[in-house]
Amino acid sequence: MKYLVVTNNPLVEKEIENLCFVEGSYEDVLIKVRDLVYEGVELVSYPLGASMRMLFSPYRSIVVGRKNRTINFFHVETIDNSIINYRKTLENRKVDWAHADDYALIDNELLKSTLKDLEVNFNKN
Repeated sequence: MKYLVVTNNPLVEKEIENLCFVEGSYEDVLIKVRDLVYEGVELVSYPLGASMRMLFSPYRSIVVGRKNRTINFFHVETIDNSIINYRKTLENRKVDWAHADDYALIDNELLKSTLKDLEVNFNKN
């Protein structure tokens, strides 16, 4: 396994094989990724969305890599700070469920792009 996708997006669940599906919220996905990173799993994609608007999405897909013998403390700091920033952002505004289908589609397309870029870069090395 090169990569594992941690997601709560039902569109992704239908299309990706190496998957850890989280029954829960965007924050639950971040927490699952945090738990994996604490176990030594590499953080491959950035945990937060590409824009502020995507932080209000009910869905998130994050790519993680292989498990290492040691914990990468930069990855620990990144995921911990991502959870803090996500919670801070949602203090002032709530998840946008009215556009959930659109967010699911956008998250799925961003994930496909990420996986394509990873595959291209992986084959270069």
